Amino acid sequence: MAEHRDDEGAAATERLLDDAAGRAARYLAGLDGRAVLPAPAALERLEALGGPVPDEGADPADIIALLDDVGAPATVASAGPRYFGFVTGGALPAALAANWLAGAWDQNAFSVTGSPLAAILEARALAWVLEALGFSADCGGALVTGATMANFTGLAAARHAVLEAAGWDVEARGLAGAPPVSVVAGAEAHASLLKALALLGLGRETVVRVPADGQGRMRAEALPTLSGPAILCLQAGNVNTGAFDPATEVIAAARAAGAWVHVDGAFGLWAAAAPERAHLTAGFEGADSWALDAHKWLNVPYDCGIALVRRPEALAAAMSMDAAYFMKDGQRDPFDFTPEASRRMRGIEVWAALKSLGRKGLAALVERNCRQAARFAGGLGKAGFEILNEVVLNQVLVSFGAPEVTQRVIAGLQAEGTCWCGGTVWQGRPAMRISVSSWATRDRDVERSLEAMIRVARAEGA
Repeated sequence: MAEHRDDEGAAATERLLDDAAGRAARYLAGLDGRAVLPAPAALERLEALGGPVPDEGADPADIIALLDDVGAPATVASAGPRYFGFVTGGALPAALAANWLAGAWDQNAFSVTGSPLAAILEARALAWVLEALGFSADCGGALVTGATMANFTGLAAARHAVLEAAGWDVEARGLAGAPPVSVVAGAEAHASLLKALALLGLGRETVVRVPADGQGRMRAEALPTLSGPAILCLQAGNVNTGAFDPATEVIAAARAAGAWVHVDGAFGLWAAAAPERAHLTAGFEGADSWALDAHKWLNVPYDCGIALVRRPEALAAAMSMDAAYFMKDGQRDPFDFTPEASRRMRGIEVWAALKSLGRKGLAALVERNCRQAARFAGGLGKAGFEILNEVVLNQVLVSFGAPEVTQRVIAGLQAEGTCWCGGTVWQGRPAMRISVSSWATRDRDVERSLEAMIRVARAEGA
């Protein structure tokens, strides 16, 4: 009887997973024909997901049906081809399918003992990322939640290294009484970098900000003198303009002063993988640590960030921990390089994405999105609207005139539903921000979206 019940349970689980996979496939197939932003009526239906904790458990099949029927229409279609908000990639088919497998396997990717497969895939995925970017194979790394934690991880290694050089063990003794660490960053440094510095006790307001030019690039001639324990933070791909700090000049100055150089390259560093764009990243390979996202231009499912460090021992010193039950055997345990211990199996998605794209596919993806961004800029500029940035990568900033007009166009376009673009303020000017980052975006999606942008702008008096 018990064996019969086990067979029934296995069959029910298989039916449930088949049903969920079918619903997911239908959702993806329908993205092209739906509005990017969910309708107000769909959001109102989310009330069906509320209420108190039920006394009795529900049938799993009913739960999946409810989530699909109520939840799917309320999603933002960011996995589709016409979502140009933030810097959001889609999910490559191989990476998505690998994510489903990982969910079924339910591996704890914290150590070799916990999951040999997860540890091996993570190490190989990191090695492939280093190779794709043209970085030294001797670098170390970690897979984390996103660029915020990748910045945190790289900067933790930086904090360790510069204080160790000053004779201070920050992991053992903390920051109280430590030699002061000076941090230098550009005026347009991303908020996630400043958050990471705050989390590390290095402070937001103590950062020395270097003036930037009209594209957000750090002005090399304005770099202050670096001395003592110091960390220089650079940006590879400004989140508004796509611009790159002048790495070659400022890294040379940092090297001469013995400072650690950290690069926030959440999406921009992927340009190194595309021969036609790699010149933008020249010099950044000389840094000491780098932060980037896989869920942006590598197009793996959320969430996945990547921290890379030239000196793996500095990262291990900042992150490692020990306990009697860990049973270390000399192999690379991921928890020695990451903020988390228990963690999901992100390595499988990065590995699957790179395996499915290959070098040529990754380069083509980056180049195609950059070309599509240039098409947006060209079409909007020809229509009489002002492009505020040099479109060197995948980011476009456009003004539709007076600030209130630009704001109305953004709101109108989001409500119209053909595509989704967000707003920003760039050096005092409101603008619409177009970020082209998805493998799913086709040239016809760009043309369709461009037509909608111009139509909405005209309707709003731009």
